[in-house]
Amino acid sequence: MSAIENSLAFKTDQLTVSLGQTKLAPPILRGVSLEISQARWTCIVGPNGAGKSTLLKTLAGLLPFSGDVQLLGCPLREWSNRDRGRTLSWLDQNGMSTDGLRVFDVVMLGRIPHQPWLAPASEQDRLAVEQALRSTQAWQWRERAIGQLSGGERQRVLLARALAVQAQVFLMDEPLANLDPPHQVDWLELVHELIGQGKTVISVLHEISIALQADDLVVMDQGRVLHHGPSNEAKTHQALESVFNHRIKLFSCEGQWVVLPQIKS
Repeated sequence: MSAIENSLAFKTDQLTVSLGQTKLAPPILRGVSLEISQARWTCIVGPNGAGKSTLLKTLAGLLPFSGDVQLLGCPLREWSNRDRGRTLSWLDQNGMSTDGLRVFDVVMLGRIPHQPWLAPASEQDRLAVEQALRSTQAWQWRERAIGQLSGGERQRVLLARALAVQAQVFLMDEPLANLDPPHQVDWLELVHELIGQGKTVISVLHEISIALQADDLVVMDQGRVLHHGPSNEAKTHQALESVFNHRIKLFSCEGQWVVLPQIKS
């Protein structure tokens, strides 16, 4: 289906998700109502168990839910798998591939939503894969088995797979896992490049100092959104410090916000 023109990438209303086997299991997400704008980088933060990854997976269409979720102005339930797969690109923090697969073939998996059933890869597919691998500085490993790579190298290949989709919206759960600081900077530059192209990036990060470089922050705790606003606003900073029980404090340093732990004496 075609997406209705809309300034919002996502809109949720009373979104509730329960993952237990019985109706008595407490919900993981509790009535989340949220509006996420297009062409911006939104980062979801909060303590462990806040529901961050569950929210991201639900937006990706990977979990059953009650309430309403709209993607680009259309109900998420009405999107076909193929159309959703072309529009949304998903990077899982535990995204694993068969160790014996070539790196090139792993990234080619991102092109499946664009390919007719059982059709071979097109030249456009191959060019998209090459571009994605070069963007993550992984082109030199294209003939290697992914099982031969380190954790950080594998993460760059999985990021390339997400980029190869050439989607409008990118959902990334802990994309900095196993990346050293220089490659974290590379990821930041990629995100800014995507936003410059009019794409939307929604990520879950534990690295608060990096999350503060996003356009907007969604602060979560116990399955609820406590605050949603620009990352440079005082109210957002207050919500961040509060949700971590004031065990962190934000400081401005050379035009950027940094986070320092607060050790109780």
